[in-house]
Amino acid sequence: MRTVGCLIFDGVRPFDYAVIGEVWANRVIRPGVPRFELRVCGPQGARVRLGGGLERTPDFGLDGLLECDLVVVPGVENPGEPRDPGVLAALRAVHEQGVPIASLCAGAFVLAEAGLLDGRTATTHWAVADELARRHPAVDVHPEVLFTGGGDLWTSAGVAAGIDLCLHLVRLAHGQHAAATIARAMVTAPFRAGGQAQFIPSPVPEDTGGGDDPLARARAGILAALDTPWTVRRMAALALMSERSFARRFAAATGTTPLRWLLEQRVLAAQRLLEETDLPVDAVAVRCGFGSAVSLRPAFTARVGVAPREYRRTFRGREPSDLVP
Repeated sequence: MRTVGCLIFDGVRPFDYAVIGEVWANRVIRPGVPRFELRVCGPQGARVRLGGGLERTPDFGLDGLLECDLVVVPGVENPGEPRDPGVLAALRAVHEQGVPIASLCAGAFVLAEAGLLDGRTATTHWAVADELARRHPAVDVHPEVLFTGGGDLWTSAGVAAGIDLCLHLVRLAHGQHAAATIARAMVTAPFRAGGQAQFIPSPVPEDTGGGDDPLARARAGILAALDTPWTVRRMAALALMSERSFARRFAAATGTTPLRWLLEQRVLAAQRLLEETDLPVDAVAVRCGFGSAVSLRPAFTARVGVAPREYRRTFRGREPSDLVP
């Protein structure tokens, strides 16, 4: 996934357009991150009116989407507004060619209008999810998730969930290190909690300094010793708090429970070791606090989508020269 097409047309949300640029535009060389080509595509020769009074002339016409490895559709200001038939036809042509398509926020309405989401699971901003379901009854709308999809079609919920999906797509194609490096540059939140299995990996390393924040000190201590059999009581002791106060304040600060956060960090550590070292899977499991490969496998597969050995075969052994041409 090296050539990414950003589809713009009248009514596109500037925030979503900017997110796509932040993830895939090559403003600086980032070690371990591929050199992407971001193509801004739209109706040929037309000056596109984005939301908020902004304007942008596409660099490529709609046919430029056919030469991309991925096409991303930003959200739109007015979801129920009919779209240019040429834009919808271009999306259908891209899909027929087998190019994956992802939509951010209310961009799901555009995919649905093109007929691409019929019989599919999709999501969008919770405030307009009911409208999506009403307008397109053939679409199975799930407003409670951050993003949905797999393979050829992806949709995301509102605002920050679009960042989650973009980083997820980078991780699927190029590994955790590339996604984490991009996220660090964007200074995204270190953890995205929710009620479903697909969450973007915590992209920004925890602050290891701790400072005067007892929760930060506790997290730094836990990250430094992931192989320890941590319990909430033991974590609370690091923060010099009662177990109950620690759990309450931890959830308020991170949006998740201490044990779910711990599992997330252990899986992330396992991803890094599988990508960057030749350690046997059993040794990776021990270092990350799972004890054995047998214990690591179900947690890793549930979180990442593939087993540890398959993940290593996909992402291990890529040298910087392979990733940054």
